[in-house]
Amino acid sequence: MTYTSRLIKATALLSDTKALMASWDLSIDVAANLDNARKNNIFGKASRSRVEDILRIFRQRYFDNPQIGNALVMLIQAGVPSKWVDPLFYYYSAQNDETLRDVVFEVVNIRRQAGFTDVHLEHVIRKLRDWSAEGKTTTAWGEDTLLHVAQHALASLRDFGILEGSNQKYLTPVILPIEPFVFIAFDLMNICGSGERVLHSPEWGLFNLKPTDVEEHLIEAHQQRLCEYFAAGAVIRLEFPFQNLMELANALVERSRS
Repeated sequence: MTYTSRLIKATALLSDTKALMASWDLSIDVAANLDNARKNNIFGKASRSRVEDILRIFRQRYFDNPQIGNALVMLIQAGVPSKWVDPLFYYYSAQNDETLRDVVFEVVNIRRQAGFTDVHLEHVIRKLRDWSAEGKTTTAWGEDTLLHVAQHALASLRDFGILEGSNQKYLTPVILPIEPFVFIAFDLMNICGSGERVLHSPEWGLFNLKPTDVEEHLIEAHQQRLCEYFAAGAVIRLEFPFQNLMELANALVERSRS
């Protein structure tokens, strides 16, 4: 486990991400699309170095697996609700950045489970300081780096809707609609290979979902014919009527229009 300070370069980037995906051309490859973004100045007055930071992090988050990125592009260009796509941007950002992911698991969720309603900057700094002292960061982080990473982590989680507030951050109820839930569950099924592992994946903790909550979502998805879920004791069967994420994205687009 090695934590990086890449959060300093970018927070949630929701508006930039949506602008880039809205201009994306699915008929050409990732490199050509990123080159078009540079040439067309879609980020307005951002400096050249800032544009490169945005494009680098955008590619890492969403196009390490181009099928994920292309499916998200399809959803954005179809104009599906933000409440469907924003949780996906959050999920894949956290998957790409273990610092952000584990701030959720080891700071935000711990505060939530203990019954607190707020998260202070110092709570995050303390955890980052521990990681640095344990040799889990890329280099030994000084106080300035600790402060900036903590600030950007909290700002990202605010923008993604996990926290709220400007100076002081407060926990918000985490709501994961069935549409992004199915998208994530399908992706996890491709990675994990079994319904039991999807049900018990620790990644649901990003949305404060326990296995019983995940099962309730799976049952709802089954009722809405977005998957087939059956559980009999320890035997769990989970199947999806989609061959890949693009088929699933197309089904969600159609659903948004009905």
